[in-house]
Amino acid sequence: MGYQYSTSPLLSKDDYTHLLRRVMKEYITFPILLSNKNFPKITGGTCCIIFRGLKSPIIYQGKEVDSMIRDNVIKDLKVQDRKTANFMRNMNSPWEKPLEVFKEPYLCFPLRNLFLSFPGCISVDEKGNRVFVSDSNHHRIIVFDANGEILDSIGSSPGFEDGDFESAKLMRPAASFYHAADNCLYIADSENHAIRRADMERRILDTLYPTTNSNKDSNSLWSWIFGKLWSRKDIEAKSEEFPPKTLLFPWHISKCQNDLFVLNRNLQTLWILDLASGALQEIVEGFSNISEICGHLILEKSNILKQIPNDLLKQLMNSDCSLEGIPYAGLISSIATFQDDLIICNTVGQEVLKFNRKSGTISTFQFSNFSILGLPYWFSFPLERVCATKDALSGLHVDHAELFNLLPGKVDIKLSIDIPKSFELVEPLNESCIWLQARGAATVVSEAERISTSEKVCAAQQWYDELDHRTFWESELESNKEVHSSTESSVEVLSSSPSEVVPEGKVLIDCCINTSPGTSEVIISAALYLKLRKTADTRMDSREQKAAKIADSLDPTRRVSKDLLVSYLLASKRDLEGIIVTRPLQVRLKFECPNHPTSEDNSKEIIITDSSLNVSVSLLNP
Repeated sequence: MGYQYSTSPLLSKDDYTHLLRRVMKEYITFPILLSNKNFPKITGGTCCIIFRGLKSPIIYQGKEVDSMIRDNVIKDLKVQDRKTANFMRNMNSPWEKPLEVFKEPYLCFPLRNLFLSFPGCISVDEKGNRVFVSDSNHHRIIVFDANGEILDSIGSSPGFEDGDFESAKLMRPAASFYHAADNCLYIADSENHAIRRADMERRILDTLYPTTNSNKDSNSLWSWIFGKLWSRKDIEAKSEEFPPKTLLFPWHISKCQNDLFVLNRNLQTLWILDLASGALQEIVEGFSNISEICGHLILEKSNILKQIPNDLLKQLMNSDCSLEGIPYAGLISSIATFQDDLIICNTVGQEVLKFNRKSGTISTFQFSNFSILGLPYWFSFPLERVCATKDALSGLHVDHAELFNLLPGKVDIKLSIDIPKSFELVEPLNESCIWLQARGAATVVSEAERISTSEKVCAAQQWYDELDHRTFWESELESNKEVHSSTESSVEVLSSSPSEVVPEGKVLIDCCINTSPGTSEVIISAALYLKLRKTADTRMDSREQKAAKIADSLDPTRRVSKDLLVSYLLASKRDLEGIIVTRPLQVRLKFECPNHPTSEDNSKEIIITDSSLNVSVSLLNP
């Protein structure tokens, strides 16, 4: 599927909103159109070209095509002849490509700053009071309880990597299934074409299918270096009859006896895996054949949907009403029973709903404990990618940049951030949502070092001074064996001291660095969880005005048309005051430090200078 996005006034806001929803759902990462056919030149208008095999395209001029026609064509393409499926099986294995090939959709960049971005699927652990929602476009699984308190998060960033929950990587996870017997969550990792297994007790994510060679020599230094330089997985199939590339874009997953049933999104392919070994046992093509094996499971899920009011179902599914004659079959993995409630993923409103079957009331989960999520992956850059050029953080908005000329020594930095008056913090900023980086002639001072009364000289200064005054520094170096040799230190940052009163509408961040003579830079990143403030003034705002304020916070870089974001938010028909925005904060502080001043009594004795900075940052909407 290929498309060219533009801001032509000839297309309506509804068209753009429909396009954005389609991109969110299908995760269209870049446009592709290969054709050697000459198309007619369209002047002074727009056209829509629909074709199969580039043989006989149908061209609609201007307003002749609506979203319903496009949806019907897409459905037809999904169920057309099996040549496409055969081609997919014969193509190279997707995980032979470096991860840099996978680019996230351009149109979705601002929507990443929503707390949830396409919550596609859900499962539950009723006895353990846990709900697992696939935050698909954020490439993570969020675990929370019946009250919305976040308990854990699986996945750190897009990619394909096993490990602990904080470092493991997923690529657009879809349905999940909780197996109480082994306390594991089985996940359909759709864009990685794999089935992953999360051990909830050990907090380890591994790959059930396909098996990998990565664990055979995982302790090798060369294996670690190779994994960092070339993000690649070597797949070892357990059966030559079914190579790993046969599992393509899994979406639904369920258990039947000792097997895992894995389905693609349009219910046309079924993969049967052994639950214990992960061996692929059988592939079933065609819905008629699939229904003979697991039709009862699909119908069981579909019958649950009948308990939901029709107007809500239509809102959840938009125009995709049925698959293979089963109403709302696309939602079978987006709903789960939890005690007296139905938990529903609303991928249109980007929220998780709770429908009480006794009272018939519908409510939105009020989430809390966001510190569990840490700093989102798209908020920060590795130091090796932070260049000295003005475009160092291209694609990421810098809220504040400032240059300071200070004497070398310890520098206490206090950031005071003014949040927009129309917004309020969902909960206080936690240190786990803050990331501090230092480069050049500076290192981060941890909280333990700040409390200590003994002075520590940073690594860069020790190196230079040792060359000039080796004899003078010999005793000092012996007593101070532990030095920071890395330009990026572990972070211990306090949002504010316990006794400090934070003024309303402000966020305080307190950190400390050691500087040496030369040039250095400190990059402070943080995730602020905001929502519209409920005051007398904001209640007078129209829905359009509220949506405009949210759009400003979602996209401070103005990468996407504000009108498009406003239209998208209004079309969701959800309570705008309940939308949680993950507002990125990015502050860059540069330091120019001269040589250490020396004592008048002894020219070899340098003076360490303590400095303090108060930096004000404004996030006010323009």
